[in-house]
Amino acid sequence: MNTRNASLPRRGFLLGLAATGATLGLAGCGFELRMAPIFAFKTLSLEGNSALINRVRRDLRAAGTVTLVAKEEAQTADAILKVLGEDRDRFVISTNSDGALRELQLRLRVRFSLVTPGGKELLAASEVSQTRDLSFNETNALAKEGEAELLFRDMQADIAQQLLRRLGAVKSL
Repeated sequence: MNTRNASLPRRGFLLGLAATGATLGLAGCGFELRMAPIFAFKTLSLEGNSALINRVRRDLRAAGTVTLVAKEEAQTADAILKVLGEDRDRFVISTNSDGALRELQLRLRVRFSLVTPGGKELLAASEVSQTRDLSFNETNALAKEGEAELLFRDMQADIAQQLLRRLGAVKSL
């Protein structure tokens, strides 16, 4: 009898046992995929038309639990998200011995508040910010500019998700 063929069922059993053990281990530790937040409001008005605000709109539509109301009908919404400011900054972190730029820090800051149409403050004016470091090379300046734009878009996506989590933290109107 070939011992190699006899070990195949045993090997399959051991692999199945290992997979079951890993699954039970994850279930026992409380691991759960992040779900869409449950909001205290059913309708929301969001003012503005920047790339970040459009990303927040898209994420809210994807969550499927909130109806977005046009700016003109903001008084009919349960809540109004006001983006008070959005700042993109670039800071020089390091230079070489000739004084040429070597590394930049990119920062995106967003200030916002959440209020009811009656003026009740649900979330006081808050700020969310993200930073990314970017090495710089003068010979690839155009490529580095494109990379900076990609990093800013990545920061916008992160901030949009943080905004949704903060909006989900509001428990009552």
